[in-house]
Amino acid sequence: MMPERKQEAKGRFKLKKYPKTKKYDKNWINENKMGPNPILLMEELCENLDLRPGMKVLDMGCGRGLTSVFLAKEYGVTVFANDLDVNATDNLRRFEEAGVADKVFPINAEAHTLPYANGFFDAAVSIDSYHYYGACEWYFPMIYSHLVKPGGQFGFVSPGYTREFERGYPESLKKFKGPEQGMFTFHSNAWWRKLWEKTGLVEITACYDIDDVHGIWRHEDGSNWAIEYIEADTDNNIALIVMAAIKK
Repeated sequence: MMPERKQEAKGRFKLKKYPKTKKYDKNWINENKMGPNPILLMEELCENLDLRPGMKVLDMGCGRGLTSVFLAKEYGVTVFANDLDVNATDNLRRFEEAGVADKVFPINAEAHTLPYANGFFDAAVSIDSYHYYGACEWYFPMIYSHLVKPGGQFGFVSPGYTREFERGYPESLKKFKGPEQGMFTFHSNAWWRKLWEKTGLVEITACYDIDDVHGIWRHEDGSNWAIEYIEADTDNNIALIVMAAIKK
């Protein structure tokens, strides 16, 4: 049975710990992360999911596979670690070193040409990548939704804004709007909720902004770009959005 959730619950970064994340070597995370600490974000997301041993989980846009290692170790699930840009052989080496190569399978595949059968997965999750391909109106109903069986789960954490803007971005962040930053796909949690709800394919079970987004970006990313980005956000418009859903 799925755990009871509050649909508009707030993240509590300042008030809580991330005990599962603390188990993992900080140097290993820093060497392999490609943005804010993906394990921390996955732990936050998983609080809104019901993952159990033996489930098959798609980890979309897994990067260097940190989240895939986390899912296998913490929940005992079988993970298909899908990424377009990171070499699958390199990820396999990381999975072997982490002792999860029997549970995590590295795949190189583009989001629109995924090699998986319909209904193959019990869950599909994504950390800091879904906005790159999933903001398209037809992607979820025509491609992504088919990957998970009825009653299965979806979830992602993606960067966005606390509200929508007429130009698509707040004025204070104008210089970051180039397509190479992906900010043209940044939206509010309300926008993402509507995008999935209107398909009629899922029940949204969580949709909220994580608290202290500046702290997460500063301390769990720490790159020069991230620090410059959050310092430019003088009106507190940026967000890290959590959304989870169950397929009807």
